[in-house]
Amino acid sequence: MTPAVGSTLGVEEEYHLVDATTYALADAPKVVEAARQLLGADAQGEISTSQLEVVTPISTSLSQVRAHLVRLRRGADQAAQRDGCRILAAGTHPTASWLEQRMTPEPRYEQILARLGHLARQQLIAGQHVHVSVPDSETAVHVLDRLRPDLPVLLAMSGSSPFWEGVDTLYASYRTVWFGRFPVTGSQEVLRTRRAYDALVADLVASGVVDDASHLYWDARASTKYPTVELRIADTSPLVDDAVLQAGLARSLVRVAAAEAVAGSGFAEPRPELVRAARWAAARHGLEERLMDLRAVERRPAADVVRGLLARLRDDLEGAGEWDEVCALAEQALGRGTSAAGQRRTAQRTGDLTAVSRQLVEQSVG
Repeated sequence: MTPAVGSTLGVEEEYHLVDATTYALADAPKVVEAARQLLGADAQGEISTSQLEVVTPISTSLSQVRAHLVRLRRGADQAAQRDGCRILAAGTHPTASWLEQRMTPEPRYEQILARLGHLARQQLIAGQHVHVSVPDSETAVHVLDRLRPDLPVLLAMSGSSPFWEGVDTLYASYRTVWFGRFPVTGSQEVLRTRRAYDALVADLVASGVVDDASHLYWDARASTKYPTVELRIADTSPLVDDAVLQAGLARSLVRVAAAEAVAGSGFAEPRPELVRAARWAAARHGLEERLMDLRAVERRPAADVVRGLLARLRDDLEGAGEWDEVCALAEQALGRGTSAAGQRRTAQRTGDLTAVSRQLVEQSVG
């Protein structure tokens, strides 16, 4: 049966595994097997043996997404504790070095290493991916074209990776900058048709940069596994509330973009250079400074840009019965600021990045 736009959604989250006592990064391949025993196929390994990924079942409501994430985080943490570890849900671990991790010995990751070399060994980052159902591949491409101006706003709200190897990077999402060294990240150009999308993928395969479309690491892409558009731009959020907010905004953006495509409405087509600039500014400042509004093509206070996004989505969210929750979560995030800002406050108060890691663990499973 062909799914309707936004009728279902699912969330993937990547976690760091840390020592339960010291909160240092842990080399813990046994945790993956323990998590699979507890959670089944909803838990899986990642490129590093210090990471774990969970995948929610297909959901139809934000309340289901929330319930699944709470269950999966608690189950993952329970599995980690069996091996003296905990889960830490954030874009980066505050003090860990990539030298402390080992690559998971699986063919897919070995292929990535063979293709990308040293970059594959340094993937000590964690993100959240939201899958939103679409009925066909043409709709997926139309949606991707229309998402480009709004993806930096989602990134700004999710920033949870200010520290890298014990240093304050001055970014809200250093994960984004670190990941940007890969050859296929960011947003694709406006493509308009699935034929153009497939031709671009074929050219990238011919270039040797990717083996297939599953190796595209764009901020949003057409999934190769599910009939979905997959939004990949966000850092993993320590707080479940922020993860649910990302899911709600992502689903509404896809529904609105698809409806506009059906109506034949025009859409904003910012130049690739401006999209990159807005993405960088979102990663650099989060919600704490001005953001680049790609629709107005001007820098505006972050709260104004977020509320402008909410205003454009309001009719859709109200029609889905999600407005009250999404609006409340967004205002909560604006009032609190990003996780990155909160981590810095803890670091300044305590002078101890281990305290930051401890707080992130508590938030992840609280």
